[in-house]
Amino acid sequence: MTPTGPKIPYGGDYNPEQWPEDVWDEDHRLFTAAGIDTLTVGVFSWSLTQPAEDTYDFTVLDRILDRAAEEGRRVCLATGTAALPPWLAHKYPEVNRTDFEGRRHRYGQRHNFCPSSPAYRTLATRLAEKLAERYAQHPALLDWHINNEYGGACYCDLCAEAFREWLRDKYDGSLDALNDAWWTTFWSHRYTDFAEIEPPSALTEHWRGPDHTAFQGITLDYLRFTTDALLGCFLAEKEVIRAHDPDTPVTTNFMGMFRPLDYHRWAPHLDFVSWDSYPPLDAPPTWPALAHDLMRGLKDGAPFWLMEQTPSTTACRDVNPLRRPGELRLATFQAIAHGADAALYFQMRASRGACEKYHGAVIGHAGRDDTRVFREVADIGRELELLGAEPLNARTPARAALLFDWDSWWALEISDGPSRLVKYQEVVHAYYRAARESGADVDVVPQTADLTPYDVVLAPALHMVKGDLATRLEAVAERGGTVLTTFLSGRVDAHDRAFLTDVPGPLAPLMGIRIDEWDSRQREFAQDIPELRTQARLVFEIVLPRGAETVATYGTDFYAGTPAVTRNAFGEGEGWYIATALDQPGVNEVVRRVLARHDLVGPYAGIDGLETATRVAPDGTRLLFLLNHTTESARLTAHATATDLLTGKRTEAGEPLTLDPLGVAVLRLDHKSLSK
Repeated sequence: MTPTGPKIPYGGDYNPEQWPEDVWDEDHRLFTAAGIDTLTVGVFSWSLTQPAEDTYDFTVLDRILDRAAEEGRRVCLATGTAALPPWLAHKYPEVNRTDFEGRRHRYGQRHNFCPSSPAYRTLATRLAEKLAERYAQHPALLDWHINNEYGGACYCDLCAEAFREWLRDKYDGSLDALNDAWWTTFWSHRYTDFAEIEPPSALTEHWRGPDHTAFQGITLDYLRFTTDALLGCFLAEKEVIRAHDPDTPVTTNFMGMFRPLDYHRWAPHLDFVSWDSYPPLDAPPTWPALAHDLMRGLKDGAPFWLMEQTPSTTACRDVNPLRRPGELRLATFQAIAHGADAALYFQMRASRGACEKYHGAVIGHAGRDDTRVFREVADIGRELELLGAEPLNARTPARAALLFDWDSWWALEISDGPSRLVKYQEVVHAYYRAARESGADVDVVPQTADLTPYDVVLAPALHMVKGDLATRLEAVAERGGTVLTTFLSGRVDAHDRAFLTDVPGPLAPLMGIRIDEWDSRQREFAQDIPELRTQARLVFEIVLPRGAETVATYGTDFYAGTPAVTRNAFGEGEGWYIATALDQPGVNEVVRRVLARHDLVGPYAGIDGLETATRVAPDGTRLLFLLNHTTESARLTAHATATDLLTGKRTEAGEPLTLDPLGVAVLRLDHKSLSK
């Protein structure tokens, strides 16, 4: 249930409460000039709308929404519950979080509430209810935005007791089941009462920070508990909103590849997914693309909203590079190409004070309409008008899937051994990047996803294998598909206990291998992989083939000549295993071979820096997005007859097609041309 309209919503976070109303007049004039039609308001307004526990004042918010309606703009209305007002923190000190080191915080910052605090839950839901009562029928209301960028953990006594209750429910009240799951016979940890259990922190199971724990099972469950505790806060607000407004879509803004929260556990409870994209500006374009596809995959491929991006620069990093001319347009259309049905910014007008006064904004402190940033925003607004409704509700027709699993991410990075240098995101991104640069559309899906639509399933760093996943992966290969997985996969079960079988555990039959040993080295050490003309690093598993054929081998050490990459025939298909962290060229070579077997290498795969993505509208119209991420013109030969929706230019199949530096084309493909 994504909000709909005649075109992609365009706008962003707007905080007019920071300014006198004569500034609002100028803001709306500039919004009209830039094609801004959607405003996110009220995100941090709790202290304004509720100045005391028994006092609500909606005077300013009324004027904000009424003015938006008068101007013909729609509003994404936030509940404002992401940051406590000072009076609440002082009156109810238990709402202030206790950190990992056991320190109860005093009032300050944001994301500063304890999710287990009854006072927080009561007052936050009461505010959400008041807002729903007042604005459910407001003509400007487009969707509800609960809280903001949920995150952080609390280790207070309230959370400790809530954790124990969560464990009682998870393990059906059985301490025997809990002790077995956590393997508590190790180090005399066997629990005889739930009251004995403490949250894993610097005062209990951890040393050298949150990733170093003596009991991975305890820490893993606390990460899951924190996800559920914050989700409970969201659901409490959604419930009271729904009591007064059964129809308006409800969301909260995610943060892409955000490790602390398992968004797969949240996704069923959102009417549509939205997220805030702030990639490092020196990251390859496949990094934000992976996050976009992850967000799209949270709700079975449904379109999502780009709720925030900076129009120019961030302010929260030590160094904050500026987006170069053309980069904002490219980033916006990349999001749309990967499934975004809205393009919003943070922020519309720059704050005068506090920590985000230097954060990029559509309108700067001087309020000018002749800045480069404002002109670029306005140009994008005009192009979105040209697109109209064409991309809305369009899906991605991917035949390749990449498995992304928060449990595997957590378990891998809190594990003692084999290597703390292995980072889940980096491994997953390497394989995603290889597939995308080969021209394949990719769905990023959870372990529970239906895999029947896919010819290729990439499962890098699949550290934890849960439920019947191994059987479903075998079914992909049985019917002729290809499954690829990597080092450190198939190691542990859902409780982070090692499988009592040969590595890679339940994946071993599909991969046709056995692994008894693994070597781990510092990042600067490189192992040659001669057959792929590349190198490998970090972890080197020593593979014993059990039916698999060797594709590439290690070049040095006592295991020189043993398999580094294998391929195993399974049913009508194949299982590929990569036993080491190949450098990117090696990953590219292996993934290209896998995709080529299924004719999934795209027609423009050989053009460096050219990204392609496809969306198919409900009426069957195919839109091909071409994105040139280089500062040189990209010259290609059109593979199909198409019309560029941004220019109106028609290109016949076989004709030359040129993209400007950092250029974008949105091609409506001719059905007759595709069917030939």
